[in-house]
This record gives sequence, C-alpha cells and structure tokens, in this order.
Amino acid sequence: MQNKYFTDRNECPACRSCHVVELYKKPYDEPPVSDYLKSFYSSGGGVEFTYLKGAEYILCECDECRLVFQKQVPNEFLMKRLYEQWISPEKAFRQHQEIDGLDRYTYYAREIATVMAYLGKIPSQLRFLDFGMGWGKWALMAKAFGCESYGTELSEERIKYAQSTGIKTVAWEEISEYSFDFINTEQVFEHITAPLDTLIHLGGALKDNGIIKISVPTARNIRKRLKRMDWQAEKGTRNSLNPVAPLEHINCFGRKSLLKMATMAGLEEVSMPLKTQYQFMFNLRGVRSTAKNLLLPIYRNVLKRQNYVFFRKTENHKHVGPGSLPSK
Repeated sequence: MQNKYFTDRNECPACRSCHVVELYKKPYDEPPVSDYLKSFYSSGGGVEFTYLKGAEYILCECDECRLVFQKQVPNEFLMKRLYEQWISPEKAFRQHQEIDGLDRYTYYAREIATVMAYLGKIPSQLRFLDFGMGWGKWALMAKAFGCESYGTELSEERIKYAQSTGIKTVAWEEISEYSFDFINTEQVFEHITAPLDTLIHLGGALKDNGIIKISVPTARNIRKRLKRMDWQAEKGTRNSLNPVAPLEHINCFGRKSLLKMATMAGLEEVSMPLKTQYQFMFNLRGVRSTAKNLLLPIYRNVLKRQNYVFFRKTENHKHVGPGSLPSK
C-alpha cells in the first residue's frame, strides 16, 4: 500500500519524458538505506521511521535528458517535518555560524558584484530574489550592496530569522506578482519535487533582461557511484552517494538535464564574459587560494565542469507577463 506521506514521480521531473529506467530500489526502513538515514540525521533531530514505513528509495534515470531522480519523494507535510524536526533549526543555525567565515562572505560579495556588473545597473535599480535562501545570508549581502533584496524559504524558523535581519520575504504564490533582475538558486533544485514547474514559475518573474542562476551538486561519475553503491563513502569522496542522498537530493542533474529543463522553461544559457568575472576577483590569499580563484571561471564557464549556470529568457519569451510562461 502506498505510503501517504510520499508522492510518486512517474515521469522525468526535468523534461517530462515518460521514458525512464529504474536503477536501484530499496525500502527506506531497511538496511542499507535505513542505516544511512540513522547516521545522516543523528546530529540533528533524528529520523522518524514511522513516516517511512512502506515507502521505497527508488532511483530512476531519464532516457531523454539523463536526469537521475528519486521516484518516491516526501509530500509537503513530510518535507516540512524533515527540515523542521529531523534537521534541528537551532543546531543548523549554530553550525552555520561556526563554519561560515570570511571566505564564505567574500564569495557572496564577489558573486553579487559580478552579477551587478553584467546587468550594468547601479544597486539601487536592482531587485534580487534568493530562492531557497536558508538563513538569508546571501540576500543580506545583496541588501548591503544596496539592492532591493527578497528571499523565499520553506522553513518557518529560517524565514523568521531572515526577516529579523531586514530581508523581505516572498511566498511561493506571490513570486509571480514581482519582476526580478536576478534570481539566485544555490543548492536548491536538487531538493525540489517539480523542478521544471518551479523554473517556469521563476522564469515568469524575471525581467526581460534578468537572469537566473542555478547551482546544483556536480557528480559526473554518478553512474560509477551507483554501480558501487557504497553507503559508507564520506561526503566529498569519489564514491559518495550524497548527490542522490535519500529524501533530500531527489534530483541529480547533469549539464544536459539542466539545459533541457531550461529550454522547456523558455530560457537559454548566458555566457558570462570572463572579463566581468575577473573584474571583482579578490581574496587572493596564498598560492592555492589564488590559483583556485583564477581558474574557477574557466573551470565553470569554459570547460563547463560544474553545474553552475546562468539563464535568461529566450527572445520568444520576452515581454511575457510574470507567471504566464507556458507549462509545455
């Protein structure tokens, strides 16, 4: 019997193709998946297996765009419980406060300055949205530059904190009432049940010359990892299954799937000039840091080795009102 806390995705959520193949299937409440979940959520509020009974961790791959995605995904109730209970907001906040240092904020500043330079407007003329803002730190940096800064988030605790710092928050259904110069989505689309529908919704809220950034985990050797299925591999290692982490990383994008999804949403890739990216290159502390910062734009945008992509409306979709892009 279908678990009432889960929803089945029977077609590719990135391109809507029905041609998908099953790669892996195991019950959530049985090893090795249950062992992984116990370990992963042990530092937070802990996993509640009552909500997982009868549901299965099923990985599928789209034959059309090669997206690897989880078929059974948490519904809205379970998703909120996961991010508000299993992942303790208090512990998560303390962790971010302890980890996020100068390098993190310097990165935010450099990215925002680069986007503003590309758009060619002064900060007071720009309206930015951080979709899936977390604790609102990126949005706060944009606000510090002088931009009109907004954010959206699923977690009520994170929304309250962002509002306390002066960030304007927008609900999902309100997004189409605005028009943004830039929409930031950092490590968000891998978590979204309906990524194509979400991108269509966000694209409809872009100004004609606005851009949206999608940054998601990169796992070029994901098929090799899936053959090994090493549930003990640590995050960041070559065999890590974090890019397809049960319940959370429900979409594992390759570059092809990102571009296909964008095309269906009426968007096209933006080639950010290297000159613009290097214009605000700073924080050159030490040989390793300097080399990394100098090579990063080439690694991302010339070699295209990371899932870090900017998109804008195609000519056919410009001058279309917010929220009115076609769904197909």
